[in-house]
Amino acid sequence: MKSCWISVAAIGLLSAAPAHAIDAKYARQLERSGCTQVSELQGCDITKTRAENAAAGFGTAAPAPAGAGPATPYAGQWVARAADGSTFATLRIDLRERVWVNGKRVKAKRSDGALVFRDGPVLFTIQGDRRLVGEDTWADFDAGTKGVIVAE
Repeated sequence: MKSCWISVAAIGLLSAAPAHAIDAKYARQLERSGCTQVSELQGCDITKTRAENAAAGFGTAAPAPAGAGPATPYAGQWVARAADGSTFATLRIDLRERVWVNGKRVKAKRSDGALVFRDGPVLFTIQGDRRLVGEDTWADFDAGTKGVIVAE
């Protein structure tokens, strides 16, 4: 009976002890090298730097500088076209997703993968996935008109 209680106590103590999958030194090496445990098994060298491993095809290189290119698929000049092809509005979106409609700043928010903003009764929607063709639209709910938005 006592051996049963001793076994239960030992199991309880062992299960309560913290379990660390990797030690701190190994974690620092992984962080410095840019490797993961999986990529290390594929040949990533944890003794090399992140840049050396990126040059060898493992991990990724250091992040690009802030002004390197569009960080958002919405950035640029856009034109909202009416059904007859005339220009309904000109839109400008910067890299920080600030939006101007006909030169007037408006609030924008992301919703379900799209950038959505409103100028009065007109609702503009620009999809973030650029593979979706014809999904960038506007709708004027007062006039009952709608159209497409195209990149300039």
